[in-house]
Amino acid sequence: MMETPVSLVGASRAMRDIEDEILCASRSNAKILITGESGVGKEVVARLIHQRSERAHSPLVTINCAGVPDTLLESELFGHLRGAFTDAYRDKRGWLDQAHGGTIFMDEVGEMSLRMQALLLRFLETGEIQRVGSDRVNSRVDVRVIAATNRDLMSRIADKSFREDLYYRLNVIHLAIPPLRDRRDDIEPLFMHFCRVYSQRHKISDPVITSDAMERLVAHRWPGNVRELKNVAERVIVRTRSGIVNPSDLPREINTGCIEVHAPTQSVRGKRTSELLLERMFVGGESFWTVVYEPFMSRDITREDLRAIITAGLEQTRGNYKALVQSFNLELSDYKRFLNFLRKYQCHMPFQRFRSARIRVDEPGRDELTRSIASA
Repeated sequence: MMETPVSLVGASRAMRDIEDEILCASRSNAKILITGESGVGKEVVARLIHQRSERAHSPLVTINCAGVPDTLLESELFGHLRGAFTDAYRDKRGWLDQAHGGTIFMDEVGEMSLRMQALLLRFLETGEIQRVGSDRVNSRVDVRVIAATNRDLMSRIADKSFREDLYYRLNVIHLAIPPLRDRRDDIEPLFMHFCRVYSQRHKISDPVITSDAMERLVAHRWPGNVRELKNVAERVIVRTRSGIVNPSDLPREINTGCIEVHAPTQSVRGKRTSELLLERMFVGGESFWTVVYEPFMSRDITREDLRAIITAGLEQTRGNYKALVQSFNLELSDYKRFLNFLRKYQCHMPFQRFRSARIRVDEPGRDELTRSIASA
């Protein structure tokens, strides 16, 4: 089945450069590594390369490497034989087999374990498929590999969590997609595009965006990049009844987080994801459920990001989880739900390691953390 056509929307020089890179990449079968922050549109770029290549009439198989437990990823990639493990009731073709003649897009490849990296490297070198439970090579496939990550793979190579030989095997053609805050000329055309899409979907007329509202949209830092912009556009379409979008119709984080300059400072560009999300909670007053929980459940941020956020909060509250709930703008009635969420995803840490000083429940250290974030 052919893929639904996609297109790039934007007016910036960066987008024109990416269009040129896509055109060049689509003319070959070389492996591609796409890098960029979460939500910048890495999968859109991968789909465009596939659709414009000679493989366009063959399958494009998409995998979220972080969304499949390591114990299942090998079976999903390479397939398995009946009886290879519990619940393996029949032979199963893997994703690589299904992509034969086409393209496989491996998103979040930086989250793979070292063992899976070794298996992927062997496949890239030989093209051979050995299913789980088999003692021989079962097939050889012709698949173009496009990998993507929001991680700094060179840093992961330095700390021995990513294989250097795999990096150079994947990084034949490298496409780096800038964050939305570094290409603000794209914000207006992207927002108008998504408004048209959601207006059609919800069967209402296209709204009129006032100049004041658009100025605030352009000034926003967009930590969630294009994905965040898309969500804001749908929210505006659903909530606006007058047909005119004013600043008051925009989400609170757009108005409270509005910045005065259009070019980000070096300190903003250098902030980690966890620091940006902490800033939205401690400075912007947003709720943990909106800022952290929702992106985590949609896999926009990783478990590593979540642990960094919880660690930073506990360091300020000296291990007091009730104070942490208050600091994250939650009701005390959310306390059990919050702890259950952390335990489920192995992010609940022993409070003792943070108890270097006593702290009362009504003194969560919020002012101290707010100052440290604002000055970062």
